[in-house]
Amino acid sequence: MTKDVIALTPSMPDPTTLLAGLYAGGPDLTVNTLAEGMVLQLRTPEGAPLLSVEAPQLVHHPDEVHRLLGPQVPLPEGPFWWTEVRATGALPEAERLAASFAGRLTSVLGGAVWPPGTAHTDVVALPSPLTLRPVPDHQPPAVDIQTDRASVVVQDRPVTALTTWLSSALAETTAQGRALQLVTPPMSRLTLPVRAALAFGPHRWVVQHPETGYYDGLRGARLQWSDGAFTEERGPDGASVVAETFTAPADAATPEGERQLALSLQTVHPATADLVLGGALEAAWQHLTGARPTGWGTAEPVHLPWSKRELTDLARTRAQKGAPTFFITLGAREQPAIATTRVLHTPAGIEEHTTLVLGYRSDDTVPPDTALSELARHLTARHNLATLFVTVRPARRDLTAAPHAEHSPAPVTAPSAPGSAGALGHRYRSR
Repeated sequence: MTKDVIALTPSMPDPTTLLAGLYAGGPDLTVNTLAEGMVLQLRTPEGAPLLSVEAPQLVHHPDEVHRLLGPQVPLPEGPFWWTEVRATGALPEAERLAASFAGRLTSVLGGAVWPPGTAHTDVVALPSPLTLRPVPDHQPPAVDIQTDRASVVVQDRPVTALTTWLSSALAETTAQGRALQLVTPPMSRLTLPVRAALAFGPHRWVVQHPETGYYDGLRGARLQWSDGAFTEERGPDGASVVAETFTAPADAATPEGERQLALSLQTVHPATADLVLGGALEAAWQHLTGARPTGWGTAEPVHLPWSKRELTDLARTRAQKGAPTFFITLGAREQPAIATTRVLHTPAGIEEHTTLVLGYRSDDTVPPDTALSELARHLTARHNLATLFVTVRPARRDLTAAPHAEHSPAPVTAPSAPGSAGALGHRYRSR
């Protein structure tokens, strides 16, 4: 199991500071670069990886610290740099090496380290000789085990996010025809972008329970390692065997009365030179929360200030390469909300497929029927809305998913709004 350590610093770690951190293992180790220079890897002389360090990211949203790392980490004041390091689980000393790397960064630059209380600046003595096996050059640095069938990523965080590490591993694994299998302990939760990424296709959330073994955190099936991948256990009738831990009452994973409102909307725009994307999402956000989104990015932590122009430029650049665009959007802390959007260039035009989810306490008011009807009409008239589907269900207000059976969403349905291609508007049934 790899171990993650994150340094949060008020200024960017320069190359000299990064190298000083990497010297925590002594002078005999080597440094390699991966992913076009975006990852530094500390290796044994034989080429086995000890640490993988991602390029620092400037994050403009301090609330991302508490959302992804928990309240134990001090909340930065203003923008900060997020430097993430993964230590191999094949060597116990590697975790202390990662903590020393992060501690050296914060001792020079200030800031904080996650997990709390792990940072130090000691030189870490490594066993001699080191007998770790080198990994194939084509194996993504985030992957712990790779077989012909699956790429296994092990995460031990309270909240597992769609980090750049995980997003890259998912893309590379999919391109290679493998399944991504994310292994976490039972107390971990997923952000909605990770949950959405693992909900379809061959990918899987594998929960490692210390007493009952492995099970699928989204579907509940008991799992076993077989022929290079986690596969479902089958009963005498051939059906999947569901883990008892998964079928505990859903309310055990959801604080009483908390709900999620989810809007799935699709817009289709003519491919014109002056097209600006993100307008429908911004309008829905403003309509339902009273404020615009605050940030966007292609992975978590979400690090960029909200800008329709910048996300449009990214989508245009990727479209010129024949590739779709995926991005995540966040709002203010007072109203939990997160959205994922995929932009596609199709014969019909430029399509935006967005899922926006908002979280509510038991005493919060979910937007009424009239507000949703008004939103549907506005999106149809101003933002080329093609379809809109709305659901509500009991679920965590913080918009994370626990590895337990969830309540089914109740659709909020309505007839088509005038002039739309199946957009939902006019009448809504609240549940």
